[in-house]
Amino acid sequence: MNGAVGMNANTSALAVDLKTQQSRAERLRSVTSFLLTGPYLLFILITFALPIALMLARSIQNPELSETLPATATAFREWRADGMPPEELVRIFVRDVAQARENQTIALVAKRLNFEIPGFRGILLHTARDLPDPQTTQLLRQLVEIDVHWGEPRYWAAIKHAAPRYTVRYLLATLDREFAADGSIVQTELTNRIYLTLLGRTLWISLAVTMICVALGYPVAFLLASLPTRHSNILMLLLLLPFWTSLLVRTTAWLVLLQNEGLINDAAIWLGLWDQPIQLVRNRFGVYVAMTHILLPFMVLPIYSVMKGIAPSHMRAAFSLGAGPVRSFLRVYLPQTLSGVAAGVLLVFIMSLGYYITPALVGGPGDQMLSYFIAFNANTTLNWGMAAALSIVLMLCVGVVFVLYSRIIGIDRLRIG
Repeated sequence: MNGAVGMNANTSALAVDLKTQQSRAERLRSVTSFLLTGPYLLFILITFALPIALMLARSIQNPELSETLPATATAFREWRADGMPPEELVRIFVRDVAQARENQTIALVAKRLNFEIPGFRGILLHTARDLPDPQTTQLLRQLVEIDVHWGEPRYWAAIKHAAPRYTVRYLLATLDREFAADGSIVQTELTNRIYLTLLGRTLWISLAVTMICVALGYPVAFLLASLPTRHSNILMLLLLLPFWTSLLVRTTAWLVLLQNEGLINDAAIWLGLWDQPIQLVRNRFGVYVAMTHILLPFMVLPIYSVMKGIAPSHMRAAFSLGAGPVRSFLRVYLPQTLSGVAAGVLLVFIMSLGYYITPALVGGPGDQMLSYFIAFNANTTLNWGMAAALSIVLMLCVGVVFVLYSRIIGIDRLRIG
Protein backbone atom coordinates (compact mmCIF):
# COMPACT_ATOMS: atom_id res chain seq x y z
CA MET A 1 0.00 0.00 0.00
CA ASN A 2 2.78 2.38 0.94
CA GLY A 3 4.58 1.46 -2.29
CA ALA A 4 1.53 2.42 -4.39
CA VAL A 5 1.27 5.76 -2.61
CA GLY A 6 4.96 6.44 -3.20
CA MET A 7 4.64 5.52 -6.87
CA ASN A 8 1.70 7.93 -7.29
CA ALA A 9 3.70 10.69 -5.59
CA ASN A 10 6.66 10.08 -7.89
CA THR A 11 4.37 10.12 -10.93
CA SER A 12 2.80 13.44 -9.85
CA ALA A 13 6.22 14.98 -9.22
CA LEU A 14 7.40 13.78 -12.63
CA ALA A 15 4.30 15.28 -14.32
CA VAL A 16 4.87 18.63 -12.57
CA ASP A 17 8.53 18.57 -13.58
CA LEU A 18 7.62 17.81 -17.22
CA LYS A 19 5.06 20.62 -17.23
CA THR A 20 7.66 23.03 -15.82
CA GLN A 21 10.18 22.02 -18.47
CA GLN A 22 7.57 22.37 -21.20
CA SER A 23 6.63 25.87 -20.00
CA ARG A 24 10.29 26.84 -19.86
CA ALA A 25 10.84 25.52 -23.38
CA GLU A 26 7.83 27.47 -24.69
CA ARG A 27 9.08 30.67 -23.08
CA LEU A 28 12.51 30.11 -24.57
CA ARG A 29 10.94 29.52 -27.99
CA SER A 30 8.91 32.73 -27.67
CA VAL A 31 11.96 34.75 -26.65
CA THR A 32 13.97 33.27 -29.53
CA SER A 33 11.23 34.07 -32.02
CA PHE A 34 10.99 37.64 -30.74
CA LEU A 35 14.77 38.10 -30.96
CA LEU A 36 14.76 36.80 -34.53
CA THR A 37 11.89 39.05 -35.66
CA GLY A 38 12.80 42.00 -33.43
CA PRO A 39 15.26 43.67 -35.86
CA TYR A 40 12.73 43.43 -38.69
CA LEU A 41 9.95 44.90 -36.53
CA LEU A 42 12.28 47.68 -35.41
CA PHE A 43 13.19 48.41 -39.02
CA ILE A 44 9.49 48.60 -40.01
CA LEU A 45 8.78 50.86 -37.03
CA ILE A 46 11.61 53.30 -37.80
CA THR A 47 11.33 53.43 -41.59
CA PHE A 48 7.57 53.01 -42.08
CA ALA A 49 5.32 53.45 -39.05
CA LEU A 50 7.14 56.36 -37.40
CA PRO A 51 7.35 58.57 -40.54
CA ILE A 52 3.65 57.98 -41.23
CA ALA A 53 2.74 58.86 -37.64
CA LEU A 54 4.85 62.04 -37.77
CA MET A 55 3.29 62.99 -41.09
CA LEU A 56 -0.25 62.49 -39.81
CA ALA A 57 0.52 64.51 -36.69
CA ARG A 58 1.13 67.51 -38.95
CA SER A 59 -2.63 67.62 -39.63
CA ILE A 60 -3.26 69.15 -36.19
CA GLN A 61 0.04 70.93 -35.56
CA ASN A 62 -0.07 74.72 -35.90
CA PRO A 63 3.25 76.10 -34.61
CA GLU A 64 3.98 78.94 -37.07
CA LEU A 65 2.22 81.88 -35.41
CA SER A 66 2.77 80.74 -31.82
CA GLU A 67 6.53 80.45 -32.44
CA THR A 68 6.98 83.49 -34.68
CA LEU A 69 4.59 85.89 -32.91
CA PRO A 70 4.42 84.38 -29.37
CA ALA A 71 2.96 87.41 -27.55
CA THR A 72 0.37 87.89 -30.28
CA ALA A 73 -0.64 84.23 -30.14
CA THR A 74 -1.12 84.37 -26.36
CA ALA A 75 -3.10 87.62 -26.47
CA PHE A 76 -5.31 86.63 -29.40
CA ARG A 77 -6.22 83.29 -27.81
CA GLU A 78 -7.95 85.27 -25.04
CA TRP A 79 -9.68 87.67 -27.43
CA ARG A 80 -13.31 86.84 -28.30
CA ALA A 81 -13.01 88.04 -31.93
CA ASP A 82 -16.16 90.17 -31.65
CA GLY A 83 -15.43 92.93 -34.14
CA MET A 84 -12.19 94.89 -34.30
CA PRO A 85 -9.42 94.24 -31.74
CA PRO A 86 -8.64 96.76 -28.96
CA GLU A 87 -5.70 99.11 -29.27
CA GLU A 88 -3.52 97.17 -26.82
CA LEU A 89 -3.98 93.97 -28.82
CA VAL A 90 -2.94 95.78 -31.99
CA ARG A 91 0.11 97.14 -30.19
CA ILE A 92 1.20 93.63 -29.19
CA PHE A 93 0.74 92.49 -32.77
CA VAL A 94 2.81 95.39 -34.18
CA ARG A 95 5.64 94.70 -31.69
CA ASP A 96 5.72 91.03 -32.61
CA VAL A 97 5.67 91.74 -36.34
CA ALA A 98 8.57 94.20 -35.92
CA GLN A 99 10.56 91.56 -34.03
CA ALA A 100 9.77 88.89 -36.62
CA ARG A 101 10.87 91.27 -39.37
CA GLU A 102 14.23 91.73 -37.63
CA ASN A 103 14.56 87.97 -37.17
CA GLN A 104 13.62 87.42 -40.83
CA THR A 105 10.87 84.97 -39.85
CA ILE A 106 7.88 87.06 -40.93
CA ALA A 107 7.52 85.07 -44.17
CA LEU A 108 6.79 81.91 -42.16
CA VAL A 109 3.74 83.32 -40.39
CA ALA A 110 2.69 85.16 -43.56
CA LYS A 111 2.51 81.85 -45.40
CA ARG A 112 0.47 80.32 -42.57
CA LEU A 113 -2.04 83.20 -42.56
CA ASN A 114 -2.36 82.86 -46.32
CA PHE A 115 -3.93 79.43 -45.70
CA GLU A 116 -6.65 81.16 -43.69
CA ILE A 117 -7.39 83.91 -46.24
CA PRO A 118 -5.80 83.86 -49.71
CA GLY A 119 -3.81 87.03 -50.21
CA PHE A 120 -3.04 87.52 -46.50
CA ARG A 121 0.64 86.84 -47.14
CA GLY A 122 1.07 89.90 -49.36
CA ILE A 123 -0.89 92.07 -46.93
CA LEU A 124 1.30 91.11 -43.96
CA LEU A 125 4.59 91.43 -45.85
CA HIS A 126 3.57 94.85 -47.21
CA THR A 127 2.56 95.98 -43.74
CA ALA A 128 5.81 94.70 -42.20
CA ARG A 129 7.84 96.89 -44.58
CA ASP A 130 5.95 100.07 -43.58
CA LEU A 131 5.23 99.15 -39.97
CA PRO A 132 4.34 102.08 -37.66
CA ASP A 133 6.13 102.71 -34.37
CA PRO A 134 4.54 100.50 -31.65
CA GLN A 135 4.82 103.39 -29.16
CA THR A 136 2.53 105.69 -31.14
CA THR A 137 -1.22 105.92 -30.70
CA GLN A 138 -4.08 104.97 -33.03
CA LEU A 139 -2.11 102.02 -34.40
CA LEU A 140 -5.18 100.40 -35.94
CA ARG A 141 -5.89 103.52 -38.02
CA GLN A 142 -2.25 103.60 -39.15
CA LEU A 143 -2.44 99.95 -40.23
CA VAL A 144 -5.60 100.68 -42.21
CA GLU A 145 -3.77 103.52 -43.96
CA ILE A 146 -1.05 101.06 -44.95
CA ASP A 147 -3.59 98.48 -46.16
CA VAL A 148 -7.36 98.85 -46.05
CA HIS A 149 -7.84 95.14 -45.32
CA TRP A 150 -6.83 95.73 -41.69
CA GLY A 151 -10.17 97.45 -41.31
CA GLU A 152 -12.01 94.14 -41.88
CA PRO A 153 -12.66 92.01 -38.77
CA ARG A 154 -12.15 88.71 -40.64
CA TYR A 155 -8.42 89.35 -41.01
CA TRP A 156 -8.02 89.79 -37.27
CA ALA A 157 -10.20 86.73 -36.68
CA ALA A 158 -7.88 84.77 -38.99
CA ILE A 159 -4.96 85.65 -36.71
CA LYS A 160 -6.95 84.34 -33.73
CA HIS A 161 -7.71 81.08 -35.56
CA ALA A 162 -4.01 80.62 -36.37
CA ALA A 163 -2.89 81.39 -32.80
CA PRO A 164 -3.38 77.96 -31.09
CA ARG A 165 -0.47 75.55 -31.28
CA TYR A 166 -2.88 72.81 -32.37
CA THR A 167 -5.85 73.19 -34.68
CA VAL A 168 -8.49 71.11 -36.49
CA ARG A 169 -8.67 73.63 -39.31
CA TYR A 170 -7.11 71.29 -41.86
CA LEU A 171 -9.33 68.38 -40.87
CA LEU A 172 -12.38 70.63 -41.19
CA ALA A 173 -11.20 71.77 -44.61
CA THR A 174 -11.29 68.16 -45.88
CA LEU A 175 -15.03 68.23 -45.09
CA ASP A 176 -15.47 71.64 -46.76
CA ARG A 177 -15.91 73.30 -43.38
CA GLU A 178 -14.10 76.26 -41.80
CA PHE A 179 -14.15 78.53 -38.77
CA ALA A 180 -16.31 81.64 -38.99
CA ALA A 181 -15.19 84.95 -37.47
CA ASP A 182 -17.02 84.12 -34.23
CA GLY A 183 -15.35 80.71 -33.95
CA SER A 184 -18.33 78.65 -35.12
CA ILE A 185 -17.95 75.96 -37.80
CA VAL A 186 -19.61 76.78 -41.11
CA GLN A 187 -19.48 75.57 -44.70
CA THR A 188 -16.77 77.06 -46.85
CA GLU A 189 -17.69 79.39 -49.68
CA LEU A 190 -19.23 77.67 -52.68
CA THR A 191 -16.19 78.31 -54.88
CA ASN A 192 -13.89 76.64 -52.32
CA ARG A 193 -15.94 73.49 -51.71
CA ILE A 194 -13.72 71.01 -53.49
CA TYR A 195 -12.67 68.30 -51.08
CA LEU A 196 -15.93 66.38 -50.65
CA THR A 197 -16.36 66.42 -54.42
CA LEU A 198 -12.75 65.27 -54.74
CA LEU A 199 -13.33 62.43 -52.28
CA GLY A 200 -16.44 61.31 -54.16
CA ARG A 201 -14.54 61.41 -57.45
CA THR A 202 -11.70 59.34 -55.98
CA LEU A 203 -14.09 56.69 -54.67
CA TRP A 204 -16.03 56.58 -57.93
CA ILE A 205 -12.94 56.20 -60.16
CA SER A 206 -11.53 53.52 -57.83
CA LEU A 207 -14.83 51.63 -57.85
CA ALA A 208 -15.20 51.89 -61.63
CA VAL A 209 -11.65 50.66 -62.27
CA THR A 210 -12.21 47.79 -59.83
CA MET A 211 -15.41 46.69 -61.57
CA ILE A 212 -13.75 46.88 -65.00
CA CYS A 213 -10.86 44.76 -63.69
CA VAL A 214 -13.34 42.18 -62.34
CA ALA A 215 -15.16 42.03 -65.68
CA LEU A 216 -11.92 41.61 -67.64
CA GLY A 217 -9.88 39.69 -65.10
CA TYR A 218 -12.30 36.87 -64.28
CA PRO A 219 -12.43 35.45 -67.84
CA VAL A 220 -8.65 35.78 -68.16
CA ALA A 221 -8.11 33.93 -64.87
CA PHE A 222 -10.59 31.23 -65.94
CA LEU A 223 -8.73 30.80 -69.22
CA LEU A 224 -5.38 30.55 -67.45
CA ALA A 225 -6.74 27.95 -65.01
CA SER A 226 -8.39 25.88 -67.77
CA LEU A 227 -5.60 25.73 -70.35
CA PRO A 228 -2.79 23.17 -70.25
CA THR A 229 0.25 24.29 -68.33
CA ARG A 230 2.34 24.79 -71.49
CA HIS A 231 -0.13 27.32 -72.89
CA SER A 232 -1.11 28.94 -69.60
CA ASN A 233 2.54 29.72 -68.81
CA ILE A 234 2.84 31.70 -72.04
CA LEU A 235 -0.31 33.69 -71.25
CA MET A 236 0.87 34.25 -67.68
CA LEU A 237 4.15 35.63 -69.06
CA LEU A 238 2.22 38.08 -71.23
CA LEU A 239 0.10 39.08 -68.25
CA LEU A 240 3.12 39.74 -66.04
CA LEU A 241 5.19 41.42 -68.76
CA PRO A 242 4.00 44.96 -67.84
CA PHE A 243 5.50 44.49 -64.34
CA TRP A 244 8.92 44.63 -65.95
CA THR A 245 8.24 48.13 -67.27
CA SER A 246 8.18 51.32 -65.22
CA LEU A 247 4.76 52.63 -64.21
CA LEU A 248 5.67 56.03 -65.66
CA VAL A 249 6.67 54.46 -68.98
CA ARG A 250 3.43 52.47 -69.22
CA THR A 251 1.33 55.53 -68.47
CA THR A 252 3.24 57.65 -70.99
CA ALA A 253 2.76 54.91 -73.59
CA TRP A 254 -1.02 55.16 -73.17
CA LEU A 255 -0.72 58.92 -73.51
CA VAL A 256 0.97 58.40 -76.88
CA LEU A 257 -1.51 55.73 -78.02
CA LEU A 258 -4.67 57.62 -77.05
CA GLN A 259 -3.79 61.13 -78.25
CA ASN A 260 -5.58 62.61 -81.27
CA GLU A 261 -2.67 61.74 -83.56
CA GLY A 262 -2.05 58.43 -81.81
CA LEU A 263 -2.15 54.89 -83.11
CA ILE A 264 -5.68 54.11 -81.90
CA ASN A 265 -7.28 57.14 -83.56
CA ASP A 266 -5.31 56.58 -86.77
CA ALA A 267 -6.29 52.90 -86.89
CA ALA A 268 -9.96 53.66 -86.20
CA ILE A 269 -10.09 56.31 -88.95
CA TRP A 270 -8.37 53.93 -91.37
CA LEU A 271 -10.91 51.19 -90.56
CA GLY A 272 -13.78 53.65 -90.95
CA LEU A 273 -14.97 53.43 -87.35
CA TRP A 274 -15.05 57.25 -87.15
CA ASP A 275 -14.14 60.10 -89.46
CA GLN A 276 -12.20 62.48 -87.21
CA PRO A 277 -9.95 61.96 -84.18
CA ILE A 278 -11.83 61.46 -80.91
CA GLN A 279 -10.57 62.82 -77.62
CA LEU A 280 -9.46 59.63 -75.84
CA VAL A 281 -6.97 61.17 -73.42
CA ARG A 282 -6.96 64.01 -70.89
CA ASN A 283 -10.39 62.76 -69.81
CA ARG A 284 -12.01 60.08 -67.67
CA PHE A 285 -11.87 57.46 -70.43
CA GLY A 286 -8.08 57.70 -70.60
CA VAL A 287 -7.86 57.33 -66.81
CA TYR A 288 -10.01 54.18 -66.88
CA VAL A 289 -8.00 52.60 -69.70
CA ALA A 290 -4.55 53.31 -68.24
CA MET A 291 -5.44 52.37 -64.66
CA THR A 292 -7.18 49.16 -65.74
CA HIS A 293 -4.15 48.11 -67.78
CA ILE A 294 -1.82 48.67 -64.84
CA LEU A 295 -4.02 47.10 -62.14
CA LEU A 296 -5.50 44.16 -64.07
CA PRO A 297 -2.77 41.65 -62.99
CA PHE A 298 -3.60 42.38 -59.34
CA MET A 299 -7.13 41.14 -60.07
CA VAL A 300 -6.18 38.15 -62.19
CA LEU A 301 -3.59 36.59 -59.90
CA PRO A 302 -5.75 36.12 -56.76
CA ILE A 303 -8.64 34.73 -58.82
CA TYR A 304 -6.31 32.43 -60.74
CA SER A 305 -4.75 31.06 -57.53
CA VAL A 306 -8.21 30.14 -56.22
CA MET A 307 -9.35 28.62 -59.52
CA LYS A 308 -6.30 26.36 -59.69
CA GLY A 309 -7.35 24.83 -56.38
CA ILE A 310 -10.84 23.87 -57.59
CA ALA A 311 -11.04 20.20 -58.56
CA PRO A 312 -12.50 19.57 -62.08
CA SER A 313 -14.58 16.77 -60.56
CA HIS A 314 -16.89 19.35 -58.98
CA MET A 315 -18.21 20.51 -62.34
CA ARG A 316 -18.40 16.93 -63.66
CA ALA A 317 -20.45 15.95 -60.63
CA ALA A 318 -22.85 18.84 -61.30
CA PHE A 319 -23.22 17.74 -64.94
CA SER A 320 -23.90 14.17 -63.86
CA LEU A 321 -26.69 15.38 -61.58
CA GLY A 322 -28.45 17.07 -64.51
CA ALA A 323 -27.30 20.67 -64.16
CA GLY A 324 -26.51 22.55 -67.36
CA PRO A 325 -23.26 24.45 -67.98
CA VAL A 326 -24.66 27.82 -66.84
CA ARG A 327 -26.31 26.46 -63.71
CA SER A 328 -23.25 24.38 -62.83
CA PHE A 329 -21.05 27.45 -63.17
CA LEU A 330 -23.34 29.69 -61.10
CA ARG A 331 -24.12 27.18 -58.35
CA VAL A 332 -20.87 25.21 -58.08
CA TYR A 333 -17.90 26.98 -59.65
CA LEU A 334 -18.58 30.68 -59.05
CA PRO A 335 -19.16 30.44 -55.25
CA GLN A 336 -15.80 28.71 -54.83
CA THR A 337 -14.00 31.57 -56.59
CA LEU A 338 -15.55 34.41 -54.59
CA SER A 339 -12.70 34.53 -52.08
CA GLY A 340 -10.26 35.18 -54.93
CA VAL A 341 -12.56 37.80 -56.43
CA ALA A 342 -12.87 39.52 -53.05
CA ALA A 343 -9.09 39.53 -52.59
CA GLY A 344 -8.63 41.02 -56.06
CA VAL A 345 -11.27 43.67 -55.40
CA LEU A 346 -9.58 44.58 -52.13
CA LEU A 347 -6.16 44.91 -53.77
CA VAL A 348 -7.29 46.86 -56.83
CA PHE A 349 -9.64 49.21 -54.96
CA ILE A 350 -7.09 50.13 -52.29
CA MET A 351 -4.33 50.65 -54.86
CA SER A 352 -6.68 52.77 -56.98
CA LEU A 353 -7.44 55.06 -54.03
CA GLY A 354 -3.82 56.18 -53.86
CA TYR A 355 -3.10 56.53 -57.57
CA TYR A 356 -1.36 59.73 -58.58
CA ILE A 357 0.88 59.48 -61.66
CA THR A 358 -1.62 57.89 -64.05
CA PRO A 359 -4.55 60.32 -63.52
CA ALA A 360 -2.10 63.24 -63.49
CA LEU A 361 -0.73 62.31 -66.94
CA VAL A 362 -3.72 60.93 -68.87
CA GLY A 363 -6.55 62.66 -67.00
CA GLY A 364 -7.89 66.18 -67.26
CA PRO A 365 -8.38 68.78 -64.51
CA GLY A 366 -11.67 67.13 -63.53
CA ASP A 367 -10.11 63.67 -63.24
CA GLN A 368 -7.48 64.28 -60.56
CA MET A 369 -7.79 62.18 -57.43
CA LEU A 370 -7.10 62.77 -53.74
CA SER A 371 -3.44 61.77 -53.96
CA TYR A 372 -2.81 64.52 -56.53
CA PHE A 373 -3.87 67.19 -54.04
CA ILE A 374 -1.82 65.57 -51.30
CA ALA A 375 1.25 65.89 -53.50
CA PHE A 376 0.23 69.42 -54.55
CA ASN A 377 -0.06 70.62 -50.94
CA ALA A 378 3.16 68.90 -49.89
CA ASN A 379 5.35 69.91 -52.84
CA THR A 380 3.89 73.08 -54.34
CA THR A 381 2.13 75.11 -51.64
CA LEU A 382 4.19 73.48 -48.83
CA ASN A 383 1.00 73.19 -46.80
CA TRP A 384 2.01 70.06 -44.90
CA GLY A 385 -0.96 70.34 -42.55
CA MET A 386 -3.46 70.08 -45.40
CA ALA A 387 -1.47 67.28 -47.03
CA ALA A 388 -1.50 65.34 -43.77
CA ALA A 389 -5.25 65.91 -43.27
CA LEU A 390 -5.99 64.59 -46.78
CA SER A 391 -3.74 61.61 -46.04
CA ILE A 392 -5.87 60.85 -42.99
CA VAL A 393 -8.98 60.88 -45.18
CA LEU A 394 -7.31 58.43 -47.56
CA MET A 395 -6.27 56.16 -44.68
CA LEU A 396 -9.80 56.23 -43.28
CA CYS A 397 -11.13 55.11 -46.66
CA VAL A 398 -8.69 52.20 -46.66
CA GLY A 399 -9.70 51.34 -43.09
CA VAL A 400 -13.39 51.34 -43.99
CA VAL A 401 -12.69 49.01 -46.92
CA PHE A 402 -10.82 46.60 -44.63
CA VAL A 403 -13.63 46.64 -42.06
CA LEU A 404 -16.24 45.94 -44.74
CA TYR A 405 -14.10 43.14 -46.15
CA SER A 406 -13.61 41.54 -42.73
CA ARG A 407 -17.35 41.77 -41.98
CA ILE A 408 -18.56 40.43 -45.33
CA ILE A 409 -15.79 38.03 -46.39
CA GLY A 410 -13.41 37.67 -43.43
CA ILE A 411 -9.71 38.54 -43.33
CA ASP A 412 -8.90 34.87 -42.67
CA ARG A 413 -10.17 34.07 -46.18
CA LEU A 414 -7.92 36.59 -47.88
CA ARG A 415 -5.94 34.86 -50.64
CA ILE A 416 -3.49 36.91 -52.66
CA GLY A 417 -1.63 34.24 -54.55
